[in-house]
Amino acid sequence: MSASGQGFASLGVPPTLLDVLTRNDIRTPFEVQAATIPDALAGRDVLGRAPTGSGKTLAFGLPLLAAVPRAKPNRPIGLVLTPTRELAEQIRRELDPYAKAVERSIGAIYGGVDYARQVARLQRGLDVAVATPGRLLDLIDQGDLFLSDAMIVVIDEADRMADMGFLPDVRQLLDLTSPQRQTMLFSATLGEDIQTLIDEYQRNPTIHEIGEVEPDLSLVEHRFYHTHKMGKIELAAELIPTLGSCMVFCRTRHGVDRVARQLSDLGVSAGWIHGGRSQLQRDAALHAFTTGRVVALVATDVAARGIHVDGVGCVIHYDPPEDVTTYVHRSGRTARAGARGLVISFVNSDQIKSTLRLQAALSLPEGIDDPPTTVGGVADTPNEPSPTEPSATPKTKPKPRTKPGKKQRAKAKGTWPKLI
Repeated sequence: MSASGQGFASLGVPPTLLDVLTRNDIRTPFEVQAATIPDALAGRDVLGRAPTGSGKTLAFGLPLLAAVPRAKPNRPIGLVLTPTRELAEQIRRELDPYAKAVERSIGAIYGGVDYARQVARLQRGLDVAVATPGRLLDLIDQGDLFLSDAMIVVIDEADRMADMGFLPDVRQLLDLTSPQRQTMLFSATLGEDIQTLIDEYQRNPTIHEIGEVEPDLSLVEHRFYHTHKMGKIELAAELIPTLGSCMVFCRTRHGVDRVARQLSDLGVSAGWIHGGRSQLQRDAALHAFTTGRVVALVATDVAARGIHVDGVGCVIHYDPPEDVTTYVHRSGRTARAGARGLVISFVNSDQIKSTLRLQAALSLPEGIDDPPTTVGGVADTPNEPSPTEPSATPKTKPKPRTKPGKKQRAKAKGTWPKLI
């Protein structure tokens, strides 16, 4: 047996699941897994405070699948509540090989797709449902789902649930589950709303706090580039191919659409997600990014919540974050599980003061640099001193922006992947 099996075996993980870990070359448990799996396997309520990307899915998924019996039609026994559709689907995909190994069924239930397939899946008997609260309540209201048999319940990304206003729905769903259930709750932070949930719905939980409350920004290199709004897309198009996979954040849906298409026009493969796209389109974009078919994923903050993608080399704040918390959450998409990462912020002249305040609040090195590019029109003034230094000479007129010609745009558009 490999080192992976030996490490997880010491936690009490059964041999059938150990074999899958070995095949997946998962060698040693992450800290949150080593801390919580023994208590979860013992049937105790578990409270885990750990950052996003720390290995929580296997921390609750392995004990859940080791214990869950077969379910009756329309009455799942294992229930995992998540804030977003994307996260529900990612959890299902990650746990599916382990579910097959123990001959249990697992499925994702979320809105934005047709009810019929989900209802049919429930009618065949679904042992573990990974779901968003809204669609679960809809199915319950229609008489297609009953939670009275749910004996093992996981609340994942509880702080995101609170941020998105889902806690009333979560409480309503928990009230419908078995009173004798085991409840596992995982969250990156533990605010007052989460503490109320713990007090009301967990029984003497074992508490495990792993890592920092916020992502470890010390593993991230932070760069701030002085830009002009009319030259940002050319700068992004030059940087992304040199950085590997990149997540690019914009504030609005329109901005996401525009940036993704402009990147494609400039020959950079990009997918994009926001709340206005269909679930099929969002799934296709995320799959293209995780499998390397596109090098950039352009997203709004809300659409990206709960998305877990390993190996993201760079985060680009194309539009400035709304506040310090948003900067930290965006930046936490890279440098996961001890890896290093790069975060780049585009800073227009009217955003310099707010950016310097953000740097001070996060104890980051202060200063905004000129970008390492020869693209015309990127900086407000090509010979302008650093924005943190007083100007000693008059500003010169910026160079005109370089735009791709019609032939170049047509060629790029010809390679645009559908539904990405």
